[in-house]
Amino acid sequence: MAAVCHCSMCRRAHAAPAVGWAMFQQSQVVFTGALLREFASSEEARRGFCGACGTQISFTASFLPGLIDIALGSLDDPEAIVPQLHYWHSRHLGWAEFADGLPRYPELPPFDAD
Repeated sequence: MAAVCHCSMCRRAHAAPAVGWAMFQQSQVVFTGALLREFASSEEARRGFCGACGTQISFTASFLPGLIDIALGSLDDPEAIVPQLHYWHSRHLGWAEFADGLPRYPELPPFDAD
């Protein structure tokens, strides 16, 4: 799944009005040669960033067990993965509305149990 998050934590961590994420199983993601560092952004969540330049890279949380979000803007080809929806839209900034027609969820979208 790929989506645009509008929550205040993502906005602050990235200093941006919204953040595009791609979600993967943690077993699918391997960081090689990276200086990935992490910090606890809340009691439930950890954010990964490049230890050399500070770029925000990843997000994991206890409420998303076994999953990892990778920031689309950190990818070599960020246009390769296109968001399918917006979440935490109840927190979006009024002056940063996207005209893309994608579904909007006030909080987290429903997840399939697959």
